[in-house]
Amino acid sequence: MAIFHLSIQIFSRGKGHSAVAKAAYRAGEKLVDEYDGKAHDYTKKKGIIHTEILLPDHAPAGYADRATLWNAVERAENNCNAQLAREMEVSLPRELSMELYIPPPP
Repeated sequence: MAIFHLSIQIFSRGKGHSAVAKAAYRAGEKLVDEYDGKAHDYTKKKGIIHTEILLPDHAPAGYADRATLWNAVERAENNCNAQLAREMEVSLPRELSMELYIPPPP
């Protein structure tokens, strides 16, 4: 039987969070945070099945690059208590096949 799980978080600079660091961790990539110059390397993280950036039609195409997108967020938010990102984590039942986990491209 499937068990539902939903977690919603806000990542805030006032709490010491970095949108670039969070994106690097979630995607299992290495990203450099231009705000503080730190490199966040999570390339050895296991268990990542799929990553994707979904942009609205009017968004600049350059934001399809994870580093460009999240560094732009860091630049746009200047306040010391800025809310940089929101995360919604939803668990999918194990009974679903892998084809149902990952949606087909638009």
